[in-house]
Amino acid sequence: MSFPPSSPTGFASPTQPAPVHNFATAALNTRIAFLVELARRLHQYGTSAPRLEMAIAGSALRLGLAAEVWSSPTAIIISFSDQAQGDDGVAQVTQVMRLPPGDVNLARLCQADLIADQVIAGQIELREGFRLLRELGRPDTRRAQAGVIASYGLAAASIVALLLHSSWADLLTTAVIGLMIGTISVLSATRPRLAVASEAICALVGTVFAILVSALVVPLAIKSVILAGLIMLMPGMALTTSVREISSQHLVAGMARMGGALATLLKLTFGTVAGAQLCAAVGIYPRDFSLPPLPAWTELPALLVASIAFAMAFRAARRDWLVVMGAVVVGYVSTRWGGLVAGHLPAAPFGVFLGGFLLGALSNLYARFAHRPGAVVREPGIILLVPGSVSFRSVSYLLERDTVLGFDTGVLLVTLLISLVAGLLFGDLLVAPRRSL
Repeated sequence: MSFPPSSPTGFASPTQPAPVHNFATAALNTRIAFLVELARRLHQYGTSAPRLEMAIAGSALRLGLAAEVWSSPTAIIISFSDQAQGDDGVAQVTQVMRLPPGDVNLARLCQADLIADQVIAGQIELREGFRLLRELGRPDTRRAQAGVIASYGLAAASIVALLLHSSWADLLTTAVIGLMIGTISVLSATRPRLAVASEAICALVGTVFAILVSALVVPLAIKSVILAGLIMLMPGMALTTSVREISSQHLVAGMARMGGALATLLKLTFGTVAGAQLCAAVGIYPRDFSLPPLPAWTELPALLVASIAFAMAFRAARRDWLVVMGAVVVGYVSTRWGGLVAGHLPAAPFGVFLGGFLLGALSNLYARFAHRPGAVVREPGIILLVPGSVSFRSVSYLLERDTVLGFDTGVLLVTLLISLVAGLLFGDLLVAPRRSL
């Protein structure tokens, strides 16, 4: 949603309220209900704390309300007061919402953004906007669920070709593991008891399957296969978002999100170790050695497949697929190119910084001229840059009591996180964001 135009920076000034379209005459509860439902949907579709708070506070001003918003990965608290009371008005209503952590859904995020813009512009009534927001909460169709499952398999296979440069056997096995993990993840979305342990179960199933294939069918690079198979569950995006929230002084939200990411890492590591120990207990050991790697020409098709997979995984609307795919390609190519031209600088951190810098600027340009959330470019664009696999390796090494390698990988993780977040922040400086999402 766009920022109110009353401030030269794009933000509504608290001392100069943005003009409203006769919203002051609407019932207070009606305006509050709409904003609460909007906050719920933005949180559900993966909006970070700073952007959510900015969006709701700006929308409240346009509706003739003053809102104090506090957001975290599992809760939102909003206090509302009517602007007619003046600056000294105390909060009339405080709404507390307990919510599960959100998951990126670009299509519904764009729909929520459009509904909010239409309500603020007076094109639809508040009650109609509230009804449309409620309808966004409908469950995914079977077709959408099948697309998510397919995206897990495609993404896992493409990672083998793009980042791990492994063999054809590794690629096919990883694709099957990705499909299995995608199925478990989709099933856990409607089963709370399964959802709590879904990461550990996925890691256990993927590890056992990889070891069985390696022992009975064809030798595999076991660690690479397991890592690529679990790639969609790696909390690299959550870690990146948490550092961005901490850097913007949203300390509670950032630390809470980082705690959730670490919990996910521990569950994935436990499942992997448990699967390996289970196979060893029954006398099944993998034949762990490398086959001839994939030919160099597979990189371009793999990048195309990865861009399609992430468009499906982020549930982008069909009209946004080309934009999402382009963002994935830009992120990967800029990172690779940055590593090649780094010179005396560390190649990986500089490449990640450059990728984040370009994507941060491009997402703001897209939001400014397309009048759609910049998340359509930003979120899928950085997915190949986030250091989820590095964090998994760090914890795995520590659990294997290889403390030197574990801490060394941990330092690399911190370096990559800082580089990516710095790139995104500098991208915002180059092209100032004019929309809260």
